[in-house]
Amino acid sequence: MGSDPQTAQGAGVTTATCPDLEQAPADVAATPPDDGCADCLAAGHHDWVHLRLCLTCGHIGCCDSSPGRHATAHYEATGHPVIRSYQPGEEWRWCFVHESMG
Repeated sequence: MGSDPQTAQGAGVTTATCPDLEQAPADVAATPPDDGCADCLAAGHHDWVHLRLCLTCGHIGCCDSSPGRHATAHYEATGHPVIRSYQPGEEWRWCFVHESMG
């Protein structure tokens, strides 16, 4: 399966354009709660490292450096291919299917 670009840097990650990145919107409205990882918050945890936003449905999940790895788990459960960073000042997007950044 794909991996979060934060942990995949230097591990064959491409920046080539992929069809999923081309079709994904630049942004979507986050679904509540929008102040942290939805799955961590539901479990009473606040131990995420960075947040990721699903560009299909607006789900906020934690990165692969976080204990829950909920952004990747969301992709595996739903097949929603593209996320973007939900960190202030970051605008990159990641396609799990093609392991491409854009």
